[in-house]
Amino acid sequence: MNMILGKRHIVLAALVLALGIAVYLNWSFSAQDGGFAVSGALEEGRNYGDAEFVEAPEEGGEVEAGASGAFFSEARVTRQKTRDEAVETLTQMFQDASLSDEQKAELAVQANAVAQAIETEGKIESMLRAKGFSDCLVYIDGGRVDAVIKTGGLLKEEVAQIKDILIAETGAGADDISITEAK
Repeated sequence: MNMILGKRHIVLAALVLALGIAVYLNWSFSAQDGGFAVSGALEEGRNYGDAEFVEAPEEGGEVEAGASGAFFSEARVTRQKTRDEAVETLTQMFQDASLSDEQKAELAVQANAVAQAIETEGKIESMLRAKGFSDCLVYIDGGRVDAVIKTGGLLKEEVAQIKDILIAETGAGADDISITEAK
């Protein structure tokens, strides 16, 4: 049996050895504590999978999330209504039999732009929440991008971070971006 060791064999042996060492270290460190350590402070006796129900405030009562919480809820409802109306209008126009193929193609492009804006707005809002902002709304209209951020005050680094996300996801210029704080 003539066996020639090539680069592939040496790399494969090194990977198997590294995997074996990693498994051994994982086993030895987890055996010391009797389990894995959980990072972060968790409250004793609290089940974090339970849902908490709260009642809506009575007429004239305060909203627990504050005025900005109500603002964000109302703004989302208004934005959804506006989008629904725009989609309904495009659908009705598209079904018009007297439209030429060129006009139908233009309507399809407009419908695609609305769908793209909806998807991009949702993605940006999710990214901003992941960066630690408690609530936000993003509006994309053509080349213009407006962001409303719930915060107690934005730092210069946070503004730069928000602008970077908006520019990367929309391709808008820095002059076409507006960031507004909601407290």
